[in-house]
Parts: sequence; structure tokens; C-alpha cells
Amino acid sequence: MTESQTASDETRRQVLYWRLLSRLFGTDEQPTLERASVAIVDDLGLPPALLDPGISVDNLVQRFPGLAAEFEGLMTEQDHEEGDEVRRAALVSKLLLNVFATGSGNVTAGQLEAWKQDAGWFERGMGCEPGGLRHSPGNEELAKLLAGLEGDLVKRMHLREVLADPALARQLTPSMSLIEQLLRDKSNLSGVALANAKSLIRRYVDEVAEVLRTQVEQTSAGVIDRSVPPKRVFRNLDIERTIWKNLTNWSPEDQRLYVDRLYYRQTARRTTPARLIVVVDQSGSMVDSMVNCTILASIFAGLPKVDVHLIAYDTRAIDLTPWVHDPFEVLLRTKLGGGNDGPVAMAMARPKIADPRNTVMVWISDFYEFDRSQPLYDGIEAVYRSGVKFIPVGSVNSSGQESVDPWFRKKFKDLGTPVISGHIRKLVFELKNFLA
Repeated sequence: MTESQTASDETRRQVLYWRLLSRLFGTDEQPTLERASVAIVDDLGLPPALLDPGISVDNLVQRFPGLAAEFEGLMTEQDHEEGDEVRRAALVSKLLLNVFATGSGNVTAGQLEAWKQDAGWFERGMGCEPGGLRHSPGNEELAKLLAGLEGDLVKRMHLREVLADPALARQLTPSMSLIEQLLRDKSNLSGVALANAKSLIRRYVDEVAEVLRTQVEQTSAGVIDRSVPPKRVFRNLDIERTIWKNLTNWSPEDQRLYVDRLYYRQTARRTTPARLIVVVDQSGSMVDSMVNCTILASIFAGLPKVDVHLIAYDTRAIDLTPWVHDPFEVLLRTKLGGGNDGPVAMAMARPKIADPRNTVMVWISDFYEFDRSQPLYDGIEAVYRSGVKFIPVGSVNSSGQESVDPWFRKKFKDLGTPVISGHIRKLVFELKNFLA
């Protein structure tokens, strides 16, 4: 490539990115940048629709299927053909504009779903499956930003009116932002709107439960219990060990191995009954954790020999144990928002501890206690000293972002039970280790 061609490509890239910035941060169209961008896109052989922010990426790909492969991994660190920088700039600009220029004013159900589809294409461009960016290490801040944009769009939508119209409600796809709004507004819904809200919550619960159930099944088998003699059945026969142990009985004359003892594999798993007490802060900052942990508690409640108790609290505590097997019913009984009073929850949780050495207490909160920090910590320390496995969790949300009171964070670290933060898989792993 000649030096003049390189300079020309750099200029064209700058034009495309200046147009992107003007669209992201300004409300007025810049005619000069628009005309120059149209000329560049036409010269590249790309469709003019690429520059229309009113056309979703998903719609664009449906009309021009060949672009799908170009969007995949577009913004990842990989080798690209020399001279394609301008084409990449045009495609990247489309992704960024459609995802991050969300405008203002009211949002329809169709617009929300179109944005979700575009966010999915953005994630593909980052090398992830749609919805996978939140689980991708190193992209936590970006995942948090996308979640914030979606939450803002949901708030700008007249949700009650959408839910009251079955045709519009069917356009909605459950997400954490949508579920949060439904849970906050459920007391104001009735009739068709309430039925549609419950249907969306149920769908979301079932989808998340399927993912978490797979994680639990993969990690909760338990360890081999060597104290239990192996069952002497054919399927447990350890052929290799049997041959090895009987090699001294090999007869060269007969060319046969005479077996005088059979060996069997040990398959028994250690399944000591355990009590799991989950305490969840349901104040406004912990909605994501509330949803995830009620679902997780229901999954563990379905495991053999695990006795699960669930408590939610804000300024008062509520025992949700009778409904722990059905997270949908739990969520309908919660009241999100308000302050938090940890000592009230601890007063309800401590009587549930019958055998400290065989009890795990999971406490999910940001631990901002409004001058009640010392009383709550004193209660937690007493529980921990009694032999209970105490697991403080700062966040089990989809993006892995969390904010924990620094005073509590240091106290827990000094106690020897540091706060778990990040994705819910970390909590699953800790619980598996205890229950195994």
C-alpha cells in the first residue's frame, strides 16, 4: 500500500469516527460529515442503510446476510487483512451508534427488543455470544454499562400500558432490568397486566434456573466416601485392579490367570445432611442478587439431604422458607427497596442453627447498615465462632459488579472469611465444597 493510500484511508476513518461522535454527543445532524460518510460507504460497496441509525443491526443483517460474518469478532484482537481498516471503521461505527445512542423520550416495546438484538450483535463483535459479555473476564465495566443502558430504556417505557396489551407484552423478552421494574411495580398491576407480568417473571426464573441447575449439577456430586465398602456388583468390578492384584496367579503352563480375589470400585458419595441458611438483603441496591439467590436456594433445596432456609430483609425480616422450592412465589412475596437492618435478619436466622458444624450461612448484602454495623458484625462473629461456615457475598449479579462497605470488607477479611464478589459461579463453588 502506498503512502498516499495510507493517508487517504486514515482520513476516511477519521471522517467515519467524527460522524459517530457527533451522533453520540450531539442532537443536530452534521451535513458535511453525513455526505462524506455516504460517499465512503458507497465506495466500500456497503449498503447506505449502514448509516441509518433507525435501522437495527439485526434488520440490516437480515437484508444483507453477507454482513453477518463481518460483524462476528469485529472488535476483537485478531489479524485483519491489510487495507480493510476503513471498512471495519464503518461497521464498528454502526454497532456503537445503535447500541450507545439511545436518545431520550418514550420507548416502545418494539424499540426495546430491537436494542436488545443490537446489543447482541455488539457482543458478537466483542467475540462473545449474545448475553455472554457479562461473563467475560475483563469486560465487567462494559457489561455494567450495557445493563445500565437497558435499565434506562425499560424505565422510559410505559410498562403498565405495554403489559395491559397482550400483543405488546408478547414482544417483551425477560431480562434483569425488566424483571426489576416488574417487581417494583407489581403492587400497581392487576388483571391482564398482572398476568402478563407474572408470565414474564416465570419465564425469566425458568431460564436462569436452567443455567444455575447445570452449574450445580456439575459441581455437587460430592467426594468418594472411603469408609463405605464397595457394592459387589458387576458394574462396580475394577477389572484392571483385579488383574494387577492377581498377576502372581498367572500359570505359564496353562496360559491362564487364576483369580482368587475380585476388586470393586468404591462409588459411595459422602452425603452428610447439611443446613443452608440464605439471608438476602432486598433493599433497592440488591435486586439482581435477590433474584439470583432465590433461584439458587430453590435448586439447592431440591438436592438430597440439604435443608434450605431463606430469609429476606430490609428494615424488617421475612421468613420465605415455606416457598423456597418455588423462586417465582418467593419473588412475588418480596418488597424491594427501603433501608436495611441486618440485626433484625440475624435475630431471625440464629434460631435456625441447630448443628453449627454442619451449617452454612450465606449472607448477601452490600453491608451498608446505617449506623448498625457493629451490632450486625458482632452477631456474625458469634455465629462464625460457633462453628458455622459463614459466607459473606457482596454480589452475585450478572455483571459481577458490586459495592461493599469497606469497614465490613476489612472486618470479614480479618475474621478469615473474605467477601465473595463477582459471578454467581463463585458462590456455587463455595457451597459445593461445603456440601461435598
